[in-house]
Amino acid sequence: MSDQAQGRFSMPGATTIGLVFDNGVILASEKRATWGSMIMSKTVKKVFTISEQVGVACAGLISDMQVLSREVEAQAKLFTLNAKRPMSVKAASKVMSNVLFNRRMIPLITQTIVGGMTGDKPEIYVLDLLGSLLPDEYAAVGSGAQMATGVLEQGYKDNMTQEDAKALVLKAIRSAVRRDTMSGDGVDILIVTKDGIVEESANF
Repeated sequence: MSDQAQGRFSMPGATTIGLVFDNGVILASEKRATWGSMIMSKTVKKVFTISEQVGVACAGLISDMQVLSREVEAQAKLFTLNAKRPMSVKAASKVMSNVLFNRRMIPLITQTIVGGMTGDKPEIYVLDLLGSLLPDEYAAVGSGAQMATGVLEQGYKDNMTQEDAKALVLKAIRSAVRRDTMSGDGVDILIVTKDGIVEESANF
């Protein structure tokens, strides 16, 4: 692999955020896809629904995001059919971790945040491309993560309302977009509560 390719893979393009609020989770990512210095698309979807109360947001290679999300979605459906209950957020995260670790020799180039509701408990887990699994209350991944994390750390509070949490997420992504050329062109949002998942989009 060339030095140029290694550099691109070590810093997946995107600004992707997961955040726990009082009664749920917000997952969000901007829509730009780049290849080197070229913008390939301005309408790429980087947030995916895994089940009725679990979603995932990714940064990295688009094809790898799609492969990973489809695999975990299929596993979640099979689990629900066999166990007669929904897969928990932690279990979905562990399935994703196993998929990533099993592919470690030819890795899926993606950083991932899994989030959702297990009963009444909101949870997020952060994964790297080898499947390391870390629980958190808020996180940012991708090439814009440093800028976004600073905004999140300054503004995050325990038991935030949905409105305040959404405003903070959008503020963090806007901050990253201003400085990161690999991020931009609006944002896709998943809001996960005990009532299910709501998908939204916003333009900057």
